[in-house]
Amino acid sequence: MTKSFMIGSLLGALLVWAVPGRAAAPIRVMLLDGEQGGPYHAWQETSPYLNKMLGDAGLFQVDVVTAPPKDGDFTAFKPDWGKYQVVVANYDVPDERWSEGLKTSFEQYVRNGGGLVSVHAADNAFPNWKEYNLMIGVGGWRGRNEKSGPHFYYQDGKQVADTSPGNAGSHGARLAYKIVNQVTSHPITKGLPKEWLHVPDELYANMRGPGENMTVLSTSWSDPANRGTNHDEPILMVLSYGKGRIFHTVMGHDLAALNCVGFIATYQRGTEWAATGKVTQKVPADFPTADKPQTRAAYNPPAGWTSPTGGPGRGAPRK
Repeated sequence: MTKSFMIGSLLGALLVWAVPGRAAAPIRVMLLDGEQGGPYHAWQETSPYLNKMLGDAGLFQVDVVTAPPKDGDFTAFKPDWGKYQVVVANYDVPDERWSEGLKTSFEQYVRNGGGLVSVHAADNAFPNWKEYNLMIGVGGWRGRNEKSGPHFYYQDGKQVADTSPGNAGSHGARLAYKIVNQVTSHPITKGLPKEWLHVPDELYANMRGPGENMTVLSTSWSDPANRGTNHDEPILMVLSYGKGRIFHTVMGHDLAALNCVGFIATYQRGTEWAATGKVTQKVPADFPTADKPQTRAAYNPPAGWTSPTGGPGRGAPRK
């Protein structure tokens, strides 16, 4: 071995050692907002918090895309879905709000591998758009009923698809509720406590839909004393649509619900999974336990804040 070769090899090794590893590219996220079913779902308040949560995770680069309002001009609203690995929907509109062309472009995006995260009332949107309902699995309100699909819930540790008649979508007063992870091996729920307590929030029940390619990760018992169904209702779900991955959380009605560490962590983990199929984030040390919720001061509502008034019809729990 020549002396010059040895010197060159040594310099090369030193160079590799001295140059830091290239940081992974951030996950590109579109946070879609612009409308909800009413002032009770104040997207102008919740979107900045949803954005901050992703920023605080240190993995994501987020662009907020705000759709035109109800009476706005949608002719120029043509999101470049392909720029993003995942779309977070904080958005609820009726079927007619989007043109068929816009709907088709979104279907193609998810079918070809784009991710989707449905947050809270995003599962109220587009009740008669077949492909959207295949993406989210189940939804509520806006005229959904047994024709929309079965009511999915857990009973005796097994998932039930109840086809009996009834309207879709109900909830009681916003109270704290315990969440049970029915699937603990999925990347989103792996390492989380089997049971954990969520802060006061709407507990969606009587959700209906096609439920195809859907796995219910987590449930919560819907208490009949609070207009509930006496069933373990889906809280966190994952689905596939073509090559696309969907994470669906029914939590997150308002700012008081968003500051739950359980919501924050599962939302961050679910968004990473929908984008990449993996979860690299560690379970936070302050994650809730079965008997104690946890919040973070950085996500507390502003001083003097009150939850928006009003709300959709809660619906009648099925007998």
